[in-house]
Amino acid sequence: MSASASEIIRVESLRKHFGSLAAVDGITFSVYRGEIFGILGPNGAGKTTTLEIMETLQKPSSGTVEIDGLDVLRDAWAVKGRIGVQLQSAGFYPELSLVQLLKMFASIYGTAIDPLAVLKRFGLEDKGSAYYDRLSGGQKQRFSLATTLIHRPTIVFLDEPTTGLDPQGRHNLWQLIREVQEEGITVVLTTHYMEEAEQLCDRIAIMERGRIIEMGSTRSLIDDLLATGFRKPVIRQEATLEDVFLSLTGRSLRDE
Repeated sequence: MSASASEIIRVESLRKHFGSLAAVDGITFSVYRGEIFGILGPNGAGKTTTLEIMETLQKPSSGTVEIDGLDVLRDAWAVKGRIGVQLQSAGFYPELSLVQLLKMFASIYGTAIDPLAVLKRFGLEDKGSAYYDRLSGGQKQRFSLATTLIHRPTIVFLDEPTTGLDPQGRHNLWQLIREVQEEGITVVLTTHYMEEAEQLCDRIAIMERGRIIEMGSTRSLIDDLLATGFRKPVIRQEATLEDVFLSLTGRSLRDE
């Protein structure tokens, strides 16, 4: 990002304790307007807790978080109107069809939508009368992203967005996330997939035991590691097994 890029998220000395456990231990970072920012780390590193505080779903033990100039504690309701949060299956009523669910979310946010146009954008145009529980894993993730964008948020939070997807589904969702960024929306995501972070993220924060231990672009982080003298055996590989898989099976989605 350029030096003139404006901050849209500012996190200062953020801490979250659960009893004696410091899930988040004094982290400070900023996210710039219009970027895709990734938070990486092993299980238990504090990624999801950090996301949930930014989403106003949890209160910090100390420190501050500002979303587009709004404090997540003092201005929680205003913050909720500016962010989109990826829902998991528990967030969808099983007795409503996809069209009915989209209309429900639109009414909650007070916005007008064309449900069929929304479904078409996410490759779900033939699923309007289907129920969420009957969708494939890829369809569920795409529909979840669709509902996240209904009210045209400024920032979107995605927690492990491609977990469990096959290669076609993963690549399709990556493209949808890139399109979201092209619309000027800031994306903050967590992932365990290093390739996903390399493909999508402008900058990355790596967390360990509640702290940020490194932050920067993928290229800068790799260059910093190489500068320490790190080297690994170079094996010339013109293609990967995933390339073979996609070449043989195609890149089109297999939702059925």
